[in-house]
Amino acid sequence: MNKKIPLDIANLPIYKSFKKSPYNSTKHLSYFHTYSELLNKYRDKKITFVEVGILDGGSLFMWRDFFGKKARIIGVEFNPAAKKWEKDGFEIFIGSQSDEKFWDHFFKKIGSVDIILDDGGHTNEQQIVTAHKCIPFIKDGGLLIVEDTHTSYMTKFGNPSNYSFIEWSKKIVDNINSRCQGISISELIYKRYVHSVRFFESIVCFEIDRMKAIDSLPIENGGEVFNTKDFKLKNTSLENAIFKSRYRFWLYFRLQNLKLKRFFR
Repeated sequence: MNKKIPLDIANLPIYKSFKKSPYNSTKHLSYFHTYSELLNKYRDKKITFVEVGILDGGSLFMWRDFFGKKARIIGVEFNPAAKKWEKDGFEIFIGSQSDEKFWDHFFKKIGSVDIILDDGGHTNEQQIVTAHKCIPFIKDGGLLIVEDTHTSYMTKFGNPSNYSFIEWSKKIVDNINSRCQGISISELIYKRYVHSVRFFESIVCFEIDRMKAIDSLPIENGGEVFNTKDFKLKNTSLENAIFKSRYRFWLYFRLQNLKLKRFFR
């Protein structure tokens, strides 16, 4: 059923490419602004773009039109019927995205890529295994974009779960914050690749940049020092708690958490 498309979306180049595709593709309306924000800078560049999950092939043509003739468009699909799109100039790899050996073979043949967009099966295993195997092979300045992450909240995908893709993505937030001196909450390998994580409605984007994914150490600029007293704890119950007892220190944060609880509902 056709829906009325807001003018700001209808005028986006990515939406025009979506409509121009000769074959069926299904996308959420909210994705087009996100696509534009993340991907406009790659247009007309010599990039390697990989889409996981191509179904009827419509998105392959959308991406080729959007990125331009310089882009190398690769499709990954479990259904062998997708091989038919090779006649249209696309590279197609057949295999299961939850099979780690498939990805080993894929990157051995393809090498590093610029962007991977996961629009595959959407299960926790498929999304997490794909991210785990692909992140090390994304070039600096590149992206891993995972779509339809709302499945992390859907019972038919076995969620909510402590092992959903969204929960895993939160662990990556812990992981990159572990680059800060004194924080050792996560020693996963991704903090050496992932510079930042961006959350959108139903989309998570991992921005890869090894040069920026560095250990965070405090530094000073060498300017004049005045030994100014730090007032951040002045006249607070925490200031008294710190100096009186560990129990008061614990109690202060316990009471603080009770106040903050309403912001987490």
